[in-house]
Amino acid sequence: MTELLKISLPDGSVREMPAGSTPADVAAAIGPGLAKAALAAKIDGELVDLSRPFTQDSALALVTAKDEADALDLARHDYAHVLAEAVQNLFPGTQITFGPSTDDGFYYDFAPKDRPFTDEDLPAIEAEMRKIIAANKPLVREVIARDTLIAQWQAAGESFKAEWAAELPQGEELTVYHSGSDWYDMCRGPHLPSTGKLDPAAFKLTRVSGAYWRGDQKNAMLSRIYGTGWLNKKQLEAHLLRLEEAAKRDHRKLGQEMDLFHLQAEAHGSVFWHPKGYV
Repeated sequence: MTELLKISLPDGSVREMPAGSTPADVAAAIGPGLAKAALAAKIDGELVDLSRPFTQDSALALVTAKDEADALDLARHDYAHVLAEAVQNLFPGTQITFGPSTDDGFYYDFAPKDRPFTDEDLPAIEAEMRKIIAANKPLVREVIARDTLIAQWQAAGESFKAEWAAELPQGEELTVYHSGSDWYDMCRGPHLPSTGKLDPAAFKLTRVSGAYWRGDQKNAMLSRIYGTGWLNKKQLEAHLLRLEEAAKRDHRKLGQEMDLFHLQAEAHGSVFWHPKGYV
């Protein structure tokens, strides 16, 4: 006889589901609208993938775009992974390191094979990201043995990933997320069900800078690509407008326009006052 688990929902109702069922199965059982809108789930308060199986009686809350804080963090994390995949598609031999979400977007650090990336590379990378999103590639979690993962990273020439995997605490569960069948990254997750859950019009790559591996200037210099990511185009446009308005009030810009002072790249942090600036 199939074991049934009791899944408690936020409205107080309880659904009985076969062992091994997932939050996605519960969403589908409730209705097609919720199944389409669901992005992730909270099982007993822990944010997880929609495909994470239940192992016991659980409290379940499905996460949709209405849960904006969680939804934004998920989307930004996924934009970072899509960025990494796009860069490796366009620049073979580039090593990947890490790419977290941030307060208004995401970034990813790369070790390019031939040259550091520049702002001129961003339009092509954005276009490749949109191709990956349009492909609606499933994002699938896999638990993997430490030695197996390290060997895979080494075989792929991913020395930074191999180093990090080797230094994670013994006994810690290691997971990778596959983007379709042709790309993966080491990550704790959670992630959206597929790349197609991202809005291709709701992100923008903003700039490139240098960053040291693991924040240590004794280590290799990497190329960091920044982006801003949102749930929809309207949110992105509102954010870009806020940045534009803030730039108009930037004291560095205003001070030079009003002939109060100027700055010089050769003297970082120094202000050179003009006669008007002394008044």
